[in-house]
Amino acid sequence: MYRTTDTGGQAVAVTGAYLEPSAAWRGPGPRPLVVLAPGTMGQGDQCSTSLALQYGLIFGVGDQTTVSIGYEVLAIYQLLAKGLAVVQTDYLGLGTTDRLHTYVNRVDEGHAVLDAARAAKALPGTSLTAASGVGLYGYSQGGGAVASAAELQSSYAPDVRLTATYSGAPPADLAAVTAAIDGTELVGALGWSVNGFRQTDPSLSTLVDKYLSDAGKATLTDLSTMCVGDAIFGYALQRTTSWTKNGKSLADIIKAEPQLKAFVDEQTIGNRKPAGVVRVATGLFDNLVPHAQARTMAADWCKLGGDVVYAPVTVPWLVDPLLNHFGPLLADQATAVDWLYQRLAGKPADSNCAILPLLP
Repeated sequence: MYRTTDTGGQAVAVTGAYLEPSAAWRGPGPRPLVVLAPGTMGQGDQCSTSLALQYGLIFGVGDQTTVSIGYEVLAIYQLLAKGLAVVQTDYLGLGTTDRLHTYVNRVDEGHAVLDAARAAKALPGTSLTAASGVGLYGYSQGGGAVASAAELQSSYAPDVRLTATYSGAPPADLAAVTAAIDGTELVGALGWSVNGFRQTDPSLSTLVDKYLSDAGKATLTDLSTMCVGDAIFGYALQRTTSWTKNGKSLADIIKAEPQLKAFVDEQTIGNRKPAGVVRVATGLFDNLVPHAQARTMAADWCKLGGDVVYAPVTVPWLVDPLLNHFGPLLADQATAVDWLYQRLAGKPADSNCAILPLLP
């Protein structure tokens, strides 16, 4: 458990896990540290990645039927095998009972990632030193979290020696992602977003309640204790139009309400120059966390003078958006891990900003 700072500037406790590799570090200098920001796990405390690392598959907690899979272990073990120490954050509210997880909140997630690096270096008995370089790794929700951390490092955590970041399929434009996810297996993620938004800015509750039907309110309450597996079984393919009194979708409500739109716009990633070199990977056929908005983030960083390696990932298009999203995760994972390892071993990466306009 470690201390971080939420969007409102308040101190908050976050849980996570540090993993010391048995493999030797064969690069120059002291052993580096990678902060792994997990992809979407859910909003219930039982969904935390650190818990999933202990059990792999969680099926039922107490009298609750829940399904949570520790899929991040695939990346974690690849990083450990290269001699890289790994610290993984559970984010704010995912594993601690004082608040709900503030899903895809840009500042909360970015702070949690950077403070995880600080916390790992403060642990006794590890092979890390003050001079250990830091890399960030994340896909999907995690891709957005590490992208935000790279943007916030210079102002929030200049002491964190950030060398390189791998940001896969980042939800950089939440308005675009909201429209894409609605009606898919992962529609429950929109409920987690709204629950977190209302907690961060309580004034949004009155606004949201104006639109939510009784069924919609019950859905958001139900989702607040669910993991990804539960949400898929319970709400897959629903549309948010079934949650509202007037049949408007969440995307339409965001467009219609200036206060809500302003809050969502504030979550946009790509408006601040990132620290270190960043590899932005996005599946060309990803229509869950749309390829276009991730590419735009990379292009916007290039315009700001960022050191960006843009990597469009091609895997066969499938009918299902969830598979179109997770296919690139698996296809690119070994490449992403090796890329991050090379950077932490001191090998430079050439930005391809100059040719990005020519890339899909």
